[in-house]
Amino acid sequence: MESGPVSAGTFSVNASGVLSKTSFSMDANTLSTALAYVLTIEPNPDPNTAPSSVHILAGNFTNNGTSATVSTNHESALGTDFMTATGKYVLATPTNGMNTNEKSGVWWLDLTTSPPSGGLTLPSLPSGWKYEGWAVIGTTPVSTGKFTTVSGADASDVFSGTMGGPPFPGEDFLMAAPSGLTFPTDLSGQKVVISVEPDPDNSPNPFLLKPLVAMVPGTAMDHTTLSMTNNAASSNPGGSVKR
Repeated sequence: MESGPVSAGTFSVNASGVLSKTSFSMDANTLSTALAYVLTIEPNPDPNTAPSSVHILAGNFTNNGTSATVSTNHESALGTDFMTATGKYVLATPTNGMNTNEKSGVWWLDLTTSPPSGGLTLPSLPSGWKYEGWAVIGTTPVSTGKFTTVSGADASDVFSGTMGGPPFPGEDFLMAAPSGLTFPTDLSGQKVVISVEPDPDNSPNPFLLKPLVAMVPGTAMDHTTLSMTNNAASSNPGGSVKR
């Protein structure tokens, strides 16, 4: 009998969500004594036989049962279902001064408090995960930067101007626009998203975990606090495992 994590096999998932493999063989004695099933995201190719730190789903085999219900909420996965996440944001472009292209930037701020405060309430993430903000301009998702804490600037300001921004996640879309887009822009009627990303992350697009989403009103005013919708129930993966 082995102790510690034992691989139950690897598989991939295509763009339609179809698994490349759903049944795996392993030592019967090892499987019968397993306490839990943990699903990780592994690099491809994977140079290490040990599991990565990116645990997305987990569940216990309860009472020596034959099945486990797996979710993000398990302590061996992300440890949360993100159902308590809340978000507020404003349209503004502080990095080029006031009253210039003010609808071409999004910052997760709450301007209804004095002084202004952070607009995000998010659970802490375990190793292997980071939050990332996005503006979906037309059909193109553009990152506002990754972060692990809701207070303090995020890790990116590649599109912002030369002046300092507030110490919270956000971005001004003023320069260096990705191919197919033109900056400055107008985020009215567009979508803004907070996603949860694996770290390391091999994709330039948002991951499937999107706990907070908002459609910016077409009549949105800049420097006005707007609210996001909790989208966790719609974006959280889950499943069951049988042995």
